[in-house]
Amino acid sequence: QVQLVESGGGLVQPGGSLRLSCATSGSLFGLSFMGWYRQAPGKRRDLVANIFVGGSTNYADSVKGRFTISRDSAKNTLYLQMNSLQPEDTAVYYCTFNGHYWGKGTLVTVSS
Repeated sequence: QVQLVESGGGLVQPGGSLRLSCATSGSLFGLSFMGWYRQAPGKRRDLVANIFVGGSTNYADSVKGRFTISRDSAKNTLYLQMNSLQPEDTAVYYCTFNGHYWGKGTLVTVSS
C-alpha cells in the first residue's frame, strides 16, 4: 500500500510560480514511475509530467519549458516546479505512483 499526500497549491497571479510537493509513504517496491496529473472543472484528468525510475522524464506539450518534475528519493517526495503560470493551468493537481495509487489532490488557481 502506498499513501500520497499533495501540498503546495494555492492562488497565484498569471506569470507567477508555485512548487507542489507529494509526500510518499508505504512500500515503494515495484516503483516504475511517479507523475503529476491535473483535472480542470468539467474536464478529464490529463498528464502533466512523469518521472521514471531511471530518471527520464516526459511532459505534456502545454507545460514544456515551464514546469519541472523532480524526485528526492531520500525524502520520498515528488515535486513539481511550476513557472510562468497561466489561467489555463488552473486545476486540481494529483500525484500518482505507477498510475495505480493516487493522492487526493491540491488545487491550483491562477487568476488576477
